[in-house]
Amino acid sequence: MSISLKQIKYFVATAELGQVSKAARELSVSQSAVTSAIKELESTVGDRLFSRSARGVDLSPTGRRFLEGAYRILTAVEDALQPVQSPTDARGVLNVATTYTVMGYFLPHHLERLKRLYPELDIRLHEQMREMVEEGLLTGRFDIAVLLTSNVLNPELKTETLMRSKRRLWLPTGHPLTQVDAIDFGDVAREPYIMLQVDEAAHTTLRYWQNSPYQPAVKLRTSSIEAVRSMVANGQGVTILSDMVYRPWSLEGRRIESTLLSDPVPPMEVGLAWKRGAHQEPGPAITAFSHYFSHAFQLPQLSL
Repeated sequence: MSISLKQIKYFVATAELGQVSKAARELSVSQSAVTSAIKELESTVGDRLFSRSARGVDLSPTGRRFLEGAYRILTAVEDALQPVQSPTDARGVLNVATTYTVMGYFLPHHLERLKRLYPELDIRLHEQMREMVEEGLLTGRFDIAVLLTSNVLNPELKTETLMRSKRRLWLPTGHPLTQVDAIDFGDVAREPYIMLQVDEAAHTTLRYWQNSPYQPAVKLRTSSIEAVRSMVANGQGVTILSDMVYRPWSLEGRRIESTLLSDPVPPMEVGLAWKRGAHQEPGPAITAFSHYFSHAFQLPQLSL
């Protein structure tokens, strides 16, 4: 059985919205049409793409892997339908600031597409800590930034969130919690916790833990995501991190499972930031950059 573009769109909408009913409303189709498309995909793939819960549906491990491929397919279709751009439409230098996590796990794919769409656009990247990014935007050293918008608090900066990545509990294969239907902070607090520190991850983690009567039992603090992956996979502890940085295998080839918590955990938000009023008459470089992300994430044209 072949896979249709419609099935992929229905699957992606359901994965992003977490409910078949919401996906159906977003797509202006019936719930049965979405359900049928997902069942047909599961039949073709040979495995379940979603698991059901009281909150709606959640991606299975197979579903998360399939979502990566689905995004690549939709991106390829978008590229094929993209109107040819004149190089003069996007000529110039653009200083773009970013942070460690965004540079490693979000930007490379988009930079490659931007290069193909706007070959005369000279994007100069500057990887900095969030405080330095904000300072550079305010002083005019950077034109725009791609960073974790959920960490930006400066009222002089305007932000636009492009995507929200769910945070899940990471566990080694065979861990007893993988057999528990509803895991809360109390369950996690009884496990050794591996704390990631890059991009203010530790601060963010403690901020949402403060809403519970528990605290993580931190065994190790590290700035290496690969170290976190290895420690979890080898049974040395657990962690809560976003789907954007999740990979199912450690460097040693050991499996890592992930699952949602029953307690609320805010998603990691990735997007753009710029100084308010800095682009009242945006040039072709900043216009092309913002237009690309508006189109890629189906947002209204950003008001720079």
